[in-house]
Parts: sequence; structure tokens; C-alpha cells
Amino acid sequence: MKRLLTLLMLLTFCLAPLAQGQDQKTVIENIIKEANGNSQLEELAYEMLDKNGPRLVGSPQMQAANEWAVNKFESWGISARNEQWGEWRGWERGITHVDLIEPRVKTLEAMSLAWSPASNGPVTAEVVMIPDVADQAAFEAWLPTVKGKFVMINAAQPTGRPDYNWEKFGTEASIEKMRKDRNTILRAWSQRIRKTGYNSRTLPTALEDAGAVGILISNWSRGFGVNKIFGARTKKVPTVDIGLEDYGTLFRMVEHGDAPQIRVEVTSKELGMMPTYNTMAEIKGSEKPNEYVMLSAHFDSWDGGTGATDNGTGSLVMMEAMRILKKHYPNPKRTILAGLWGSEEQGLNGSSAFVQDNPKVVEGLQALFNQDNGTGRVVNISGQGFLHSYEFINRWLGAVPREYKSEIRTNFPGTPGGGGSDYASFVSAGAPGFSLSSLSWDYGSYTWHTNRDTYDKIVFDDVRNNAILTAILVYMASEDPKTFPRDKAELGTNPRNGQPRAWPTPRNPNRKGGQ
Repeated sequence: MKRLLTLLMLLTFCLAPLAQGQDQKTVIENIIKEANGNSQLEELAYEMLDKNGPRLVGSPQMQAANEWAVNKFESWGISARNEQWGEWRGWERGITHVDLIEPRVKTLEAMSLAWSPASNGPVTAEVVMIPDVADQAAFEAWLPTVKGKFVMINAAQPTGRPDYNWEKFGTEASIEKMRKDRNTILRAWSQRIRKTGYNSRTLPTALEDAGAVGILISNWSRGFGVNKIFGARTKKVPTVDIGLEDYGTLFRMVEHGDAPQIRVEVTSKELGMMPTYNTMAEIKGSEKPNEYVMLSAHFDSWDGGTGATDNGTGSLVMMEAMRILKKHYPNPKRTILAGLWGSEEQGLNGSSAFVQDNPKVVEGLQALFNQDNGTGRVVNISGQGFLHSYEFINRWLGAVPREYKSEIRTNFPGTPGGGGSDYASFVSAGAPGFSLSSLSWDYGSYTWHTNRDTYDKIVFDDVRNNAILTAILVYMASEDPKTFPRDKAELGTNPRNGQPRAWPTPRNPNRKGGQ
């Protein structure tokens, strides 16, 4: 009997790794099958982006998105909650309508900036531009003439064709001339603004204080029909971004002395201070509930488009990965948390607040995976300066089938990120946060903070790839028998100043913003 028991124990010991390997293979196969055969990405994207719209911090649409996400997680059997971390100036975008009235009639492509004041009804007025004055004294003498007028404060771009279009069709001489002309024009305009004694941040306030009825800008993003839409500096009159083509028309009319007139209506609403949240979802760990693996993406966006690729796609990846994990890995070894952060766009505020408010989670963090730079498939992962990142990330990636990781390049130990996206909030606290960096798809020009960041720019095959990759990495990090060590690599010296590189320090979040 003793001999039989000994043999059974030996057999069990030998077969345990095989059984574990089979279980791992089954879980990963099920993750892939679920993601490819029962994807919820398109429906989630419709509900998040088309139906709800953009998610500007402090807006009703942001609050509605937080509530929608909690309800969606709970419909999948995942515990979820909205955690308030601060408050922000509440504002709701309304209609922006701009018409050229004189010397001809045309409806212009235009959008008020975020937090722009309303026009309080349609306003018709002449358009003027910042003059080329000798110095600040001359500008102050000119300033009273803006009363009752719209003022253009950007130069007109000499070409609306992106560089790649010139490079495809232009001659070497024409390309060189275009670049020279553009640089000359933009440098001259920058000098024009400097001579006023103001800068791009302070000039709008000076103009509205002098009686201007609105500020006109055009923040071109170097792509066909694409402008970046950020926040207004004015407090009393609207700030409106005009599409490159229409802005150029107005600019040339002013230059030629044709005194264009436009009619502007902006119907935004001020809502007072509004609570701001992070949406958190949780699958409780069965063996190590006080150790955590996190899925991370910022939920807020600018509101020129609908925030589809910045960062709707990152949020979609994390929500879909959580859904799949709950279905096929319902009893993880470690607790799995998803954080959909608020106010990343204003300085990583939501994630920084979470790090401040949840030291036990940060202390018990096994790994965090963050995705934030567009719709493309993941192509780069850095070790963020952690000495042992090579061992752990390679082990976790080793379980990912080749077709979902073949383009990924790794960098170990890498250097710690001090900003850029929410993983940096955790890295600065010494916790292992990793960025799943994506293929471009011309993100910087066409969708990052632009009026074209909409549902139709999503490449769902790539987003599905990222959901599979993320789910497998989270599963592997949760199951890993080892705890990720936090030893920091030697960072060397900064080549710019010759000083030793320092680990980034945690940010202090702005918990009362937009005032």
C-alpha cells in the first residue's frame, strides 16, 4: 500500500505541469475563439462613440459614458463602480454655425473650442486680423479697433495639402519651394504675435477685454480637412476654429481689403462644477486577492470628434478583454482590475488620483497594461526601466500565438515613462505599468485630438488583435507563480545635460479643474 501511494504521488507530481499546460492552452484557445467568433467591439463602439458621443471631462456626455460603462460591465457579471476623484468645470457643447455673409454667402466649416462661451444668439460682424505692428505700444494703440469685430489670430496656411501628397506628385523644386514658403510665412506670423507683447495663451483674453465679439483660429493638423480642437482661453466671447480652406478664404479677403462679414452662433452651456470619475471594474482573485493585474485606458477625450482613437479604442480593448476574461477565466489567481480613467487629457489626473488614493493596490500591483495611441495593432512594449521586465514580459508574451505578436518589438529594460499616458502614473510610483504602443495609422495627423477622430477611423481587426493580446497578457500575469520584482535598472546619464537620469516623481492631480 505504501509503495502504491508513493507511486500515485510521483505520478501526480509529474502530471501536474502537463495538466497546467493543458489548462493554459485551453484558456488561451477560448480567449481567441471568443474574441474572433463573438466580438462585441462594433456594438460597444457604436454605443460609446455614436450614441453617447465625445467624453470631455466635466461634460454630461462624460458622466453618461461612466454610467454606461458600469452598466455594461455589470451586464457581463463583472462588479463595477464609478469612483469620484475630483470635480471639473461643467460645460456642454451645443451648435456651432458660421456663415460668410459678405462679400458672398457660404456656410463655413467651423467648431467652437471646448469650454468656449456661447454667443448668446447669432452675431454678425466684420472679420479682421492681428496687424503687423512695430511693437507692443503700437498694438495697444490698435487694440480698441477690435470692438464689435471677429479677430483672426492664426496665419493662413499656404497649402492645405499634406506633405505626403506633395511628395507623391510634386517636383523636387516645387516641394522645396513649398516648404520654404511655409516656414517663412509661419515664422513671420510668430514674430507678428511676439511684437504684440502677448502670446497664444494671453492674446485671446486681451482681445475679448478690448471688445472683440469672437476669436477665430485654424489649428491645422497637417492632413486633408483635419484640424485639432482643444480648449478656449476666452471667458466671455466664443473662440471658433475654422477649417483650413474657409479660414484661408477669410484671411485672403481681409488681406485684400474686402471686409468680410460672418454670422456666428454658438450655443454651449455652462453647468457649474461637476463631479469627475474613474470607472473601475473588478474580477476578484481566488488565491491572491490582494495582488492585482490591471487593464488601463483613459476614457475621457477631447470633443472635436467623438474620441474614437483617443482613446475610445483603448477603452474598447480593455472592456472587451474584461468581458472575455470573465467568461473564460472567471476565477483568476490574482484580482483583475480595469481602470477607465478620467481627465487624462488635462494631465493624467484620474489615474494620478487613483495612485494617490489606493496605495494598497499600487503596492500589490503585479502588472498594468495600458493602451492609448490609436487604433493600430500593438507593435512595441518597453520594460519601463524595471530590471527584471525582460524575464516577466517575455514569459507572458511567450504564451501569445505568433499571429498576435509577430510585429511586436520589445525594449528592455527601457526607461521609465514620466508622462504621455496613464501607465506613467503607476511607473512614477515604482509600480510595473506598461504601455502597449500601437502602429500609427497616421494617428498624429488625422485623429489625435482632431475633428476627424470618429468611429469610421477604427480598424477593428487591429483592435480585436489588441483585445486578444491584452487578455492573454493579463491571464499570464495573473497566473504567474512569481511576483514581479520592482528593482530599477541603472538609467545612465541624460545626453542633453550629462546628468544622471532620475526616476520620474508622482504627479499631484488637479482635483478641481477648468475654473
